[in-house]
Amino acid sequence: MKSSEQFRTESPESPRDSVDAIALSWRRERPQTPVTSIGVVTRIWQLAKHFGDDRRLVLAKADVDPATLDLLSVLRRSGPPYTLTTRELAESSLVTAGAISQRLTRAERENLVVRRPAPGRSRAVLVELTPAGHDLVERTVDRVLNREVELLDGLSEEQQKALAELLRILLNDMQRKLNVHGVSQVGHP
Repeated sequence: MKSSEQFRTESPESPRDSVDAIALSWRRERPQTPVTSIGVVTRIWQLAKHFGDDRRLVLAKADVDPATLDLLSVLRRSGPPYTLTTRELAESSLVTAGAISQRLTRAERENLVVRRPAPGRSRAVLVELTPAGHDLVERTVDRVLNREVELLDGLSEEQQKALAELLRILLNDMQRKLNVHGVSQVGHP
């Protein structure tokens, strides 16, 4: 049996980062096990954690709850009059009706949204962004997105576009294989 020191000196590959080291270790310990996914999946998991942690930090500094911002952002992106049904909110937020109800209760308590019955529809409820909610989104979304632009500036614009396209292809293919049509927001329960 070779020592780890012997493996390192005899290996034609040397790890360029901790993810490469994981793959090389598995390749050494279990040569029959495919390890090519580690380079992609582990890096995506690590990036998701870093992006999620950083976003929560940015929002904490702005004194904004991530779930509330998600709710308000869905309403803001819907365009004037910034009103959706609770069902549309749940579908766009990719969370359950119960989670939307909890988010709405908090946002309503903070005067960020108002709920009212939908005209002519027996049980539908409309949710409208208030001026205070609109202002909060306007102040916060630039902080979040500018920070994410800063985090991505290690890649050229061309590299970012290529990565976005590759991730789109991977996500679409994975959703097809798993028969799923969305996921909850990273960092949200």
